[in-house]
Amino acid sequence: MLRAAGVGVGDEVVVPAFGNAEVAEHVILAGALPVFADIDPATYCLDPSAVEAAMTPRTAAVVAVHCFGRPADLTRLHGIGQRRGLLVLEHGESDEPYDDIARRRERAAYLDGKLKGVRTPDGGDGHTYQQYVVRVPGNGRPDRDAFARAVRAKGVDCRVPVPTPVHRMPGFRRCVSLPETERAADETLALPVDASLTKRDMQRIVSACNALGGLLQPAH
Repeated sequence: MLRAAGVGVGDEVVVPAFGNAEVAEHVILAGALPVFADIDPATYCLDPSAVEAAMTPRTAAVVAVHCFGRPADLTRLHGIGQRRGLLVLEHGESDEPYDDIARRRERAAYLDGKLKGVRTPDGGDGHTYQQYVVRVPGNGRPDRDAFARAVRAKGVDCRVPVPTPVHRMPGFRRCVSLPETERAADETLALPVDASLTKRDMQRIVSACNALGGLLQPAH
């Protein structure tokens, strides 16, 4: 899509660093330079204000990446594109059967109402919960990792969704300030909300997490 739009050598493309390196790799394959902008802490997608701040006269395009089933703010991003004469592309997530999405939303709603000691996701704007991502309060990565180990020890399969932001990876390393991206990478943890999970499975997740919630105090 970038090549077809004429994006290439000498151009810059604004992309998120929170996620995998696939989008930045495609920008480089097109001959352009990926420029990383910060994310909105609620949606984990590109923050339109940060996108505008990252633009230069060489900016040719923006790639909006939908994250964890929460869509990016395409209205504002397309508005920026129209004002600046830029291409705005979407990197979507795979389409899934509605029944699976409905069941995941049910499980997410259950967790929203039961979990304590973690910050549950913002479910606005048609969230499909491809991943149910919470934030573990405390001192960032050390507390999040300790929480994850303890929850796994109780039989709950959880994972760190973005272990390393792209701007910290070899080959993409940039000296750029992305505080919300860094914070999200240090605090987030994905809990299971698969459509196949039973009520007992969901109760086990809540029990494992809530047993630990009181152990983690917000950093002062």
